[in-house]
Order: sequence, then structure tokens, then C-alpha cells
Amino acid sequence: MDLGLAGKVAVVTGASRGIGLAVATALAAEGVKVVAGARSGSAELDALTEAYDARVVRADLATPEGPQELGAAAVDAFGGIDILVNNAGAVRPRLDGFLAIDDAEWEWALNINFLAAVRTTRAVLPQLLKNPTSSIVTVSSVNAFLPDPGVLDYSAAKAALSNFCKSLSKEFGPRGVRVNWVSPGPVQTALWLGDRGVAATVGRASGLDPEEVVKQQEAQGATGRFTRPEEVADLVTLLATDRLGNLTGSDVVIDGGLIQTL
Repeated sequence: MDLGLAGKVAVVTGASRGIGLAVATALAAEGVKVVAGARSGSAELDALTEAYDARVVRADLATPEGPQELGAAAVDAFGGIDILVNNAGAVRPRLDGFLAIDDAEWEWALNINFLAAVRTTRAVLPQLLKNPTSSIVTVSSVNAFLPDPGVLDYSAAKAALSNFCKSLSKEFGPRGVRVNWVSPGPVQTALWLGDRGVAATVGRASGLDPEEVVKQQEAQGATGRFTRPEEVADLVTLLATDRLGNLTGSDVVIDGGLIQTL
């Protein structure tokens, strides 16, 4: 299937690893000119720029200036922007409960998981509005509607992010910008599987091997496994295409059947 993406320009945030890297790679493989935003580079990103028409822009999206720098770099490199993928995010498991989360921690979680996307969208939207059809796809989380006290601030930030996307779709859909978002469950990335990820953190606190923590989580889904980053990337890529030109304001869940309610 020809997705009709060749020649378009996409900005992808949080692109140095995990879902962001997979999205940047999937888009580039479809002929998209990719601007990969990352606070720090990676060998995988370097390989991406060697294989495809892609640029790496080092920008800290947790600062007010970072999103503006990323958007300006994309326009300088390719002359415009057709697709924005808001992927940057992070989580710190909160095993000590709500009362242990101080203002600084709340500000950190809201900044990287919510305000980074708000600022990046604000920086890029003027370019998207120049096109008759353009697209924003944001990576949220099942925690947006599955609140978890173990990631309380992350859950609240993702709920705000999904709400933001819905409002945005109503304002800019009539002007040619489709806005959709995806809500993954656990994914095979460092957020869950890294040395400081959820599995390791919960394991240390409970005396369990991180692999056992993962197995327990996997057992909660119908498929019995975590989602692969490439599966999320394929979904994001499809949502970004004009082949789904009448789809906007939608949340697409990819969680292996973790959520069991309608």
C-alpha cells in the first residue's frame, strides 16, 4: 500500500530511542524527510541520518526555547512541516505515594509529559496551517484513563495531554490539521525495561527480579506480551497519512488487550 508520504516533512520529538526512534525510522522508510528532535543524540540516530533524508536537532523540549529551536531548524532544513509527532515523555515511578511527590516533581512530570507537547505544537502549527492537509499525532498512554498511584503524576500529565489533543482537533480540524493520539500500554522500551525503568524500580522495592515484574505485567494483557516500539510506530505512521483523511480527534489504544472495558 502506498501511504502517500514520500516527500513530506515530519518533526518527531524524543527521537533518540524507543518509540520516537521507531517512529522516525518508519517515517523515513516511507520517504518522509524527518527532523528528529532529541536532547542528546544516539548511534541509532546517526545511522538514521546516514540511511535516509533525516536531520538530528538537539533541543531540550523541557525548556521554553527548545520547541522553537526545533521548529525553526525543520523549516531551515526542508522549507516547511507537514507532520508533527509529539512523543517526548518520561516517567518516575512513585512508590512512596502521593505525599512524597513535591512541587518540583510535579513540575518535572507536567513539563516533560504535557507542556513539551503544548510548546512544540504551538511552535509548529503555523507551518502545518500552510498546508491543505497536515497531521499531528501524539503519543499519550493508557494511564491517561487508567490512573495508577504508582505513576500518579505521569497519569495526570497524560490525561491532560489527551484532553489537549481532543480540544486541538476541534479547533484546527476545520482548518486542515488532523489531530489524533495513540495510547500505548507497556512497551518494550527503557521506560519499562531500563536500569531505572518501572520494572527495575518496582523490583528493587518489592524484592522481585525485574523480569518477574515484567512477567506479571505481561500476564494482565490478552496477548501476554508488551507492545514493540515498531508496532506503535506503524500505527503512528498510518495515522499521519492522508489515507485516513477523515479521522481526527481519535484516541487509538494499542495495549495488547490490557484495557478490558468498552
